[in-house]
Amino acid sequence: MAEPNDSISVDMEKIYLGGKEHHIQTGCGSVSVIVYGDQDKPALITYPDLALNHMSCFQGLFFCPEAASLLLHNFCIYHISPPGHELGAAAICPDDPVPCVDDLADQIVEILNYFGLGAVMCMGVTAGAYILTLFAMKCRERVLGLILVSPLCKAPSWTEWFYNKVISNLLYFYGMCSLLKECLLQRYFSKEVRGDAEIPESEIVQACRTLLEERKSTNVLRFLHAINRRPDITKGLKGLRCRTLIFVGDSSPFHSEALYMTSKLDRRYSALVEVQACGSMVTEEQPHAMLIPLEYFFMGYGLYRPNQLNGSPRSPLSPSCIAPELLSPESMGLKLKPIKTRASLQV
Repeated sequence: MAEPNDSISVDMEKIYLGGKEHHIQTGCGSVSVIVYGDQDKPALITYPDLALNHMSCFQGLFFCPEAASLLLHNFCIYHISPPGHELGAAAICPDDPVPCVDDLADQIVEILNYFGLGAVMCMGVTAGAYILTLFAMKCRERVLGLILVSPLCKAPSWTEWFYNKVISNLLYFYGMCSLLKECLLQRYFSKEVRGDAEIPESEIVQACRTLLEERKSTNVLRFLHAINRRPDITKGLKGLRCRTLIFVGDSSPFHSEALYMTSKLDRRYSALVEVQACGSMVTEEQPHAMLIPLEYFFMGYGLYRPNQLNGSPRSPLSPSCIAPELLSPESMGLKLKPIKTRASLQV
């Protein structure tokens, strides 16, 4: 692996709603990182799911004004794309070695070192959640907390393995074809927003379908191969000492996986939020459902959202704005609309 000081940044002069893109050369290839916000603030890194990047996986959450004010008030955001998944990415040379999940987790260390970051908050979706959890196990001192959306922790089941092989074959023989996009959209979204013969698909699904069009199939195939060969990391979950907040839609194909992972985490430091009538990508499908749990989660770190009644960007969120049931861990088993939560976080 390359030493951190061997990494280089190529500023592409691309501005994504105020963010600046950097291409960082790591020991396992180039990685795109888009930075939003004040780099003097604590860092929050994101990692998306298969075939996605920050635009297709996190823009719903960051376009939600309340969530954006909470996140950008407290953090500088570093959106990491899997190799070759960034906007406008060219096809990776077929002679380049295919990274494994450990390689992808080790890339994060090089990225943090390049930006001079210490401990960071992490937010990942499904495959990205697995990579960040693995990173947290390998470098516990570099992780303040984990926010995981429809996460994975076990090796692929036979069902998932077969499903991934179907996707692999479609990618290899047909590229980003219509059938492949439908398979991926089923992975991400609930049937409520995908629509049917009578109900048109929602705008978020249409937008995701459009963004999938420009993804290079060979790059997606490389990431899929890494994820489909992932090892079971269940044994390492109890060793995590950072706070962990898990979101999962009750219509997600990975719902049972998220429940299993929650059961293996230390209950003193973890919380589960199940979002009703939602698929895997809660960040896009129901980002508002994440707001109050995120506020409660960040309160444990002394972080708040700016008060909407005060124009000052540094004014704290009054604790009275937090739903009372979320301030009492012993009452967290109640069903809330549109979410239900289970938690034993100590603030």
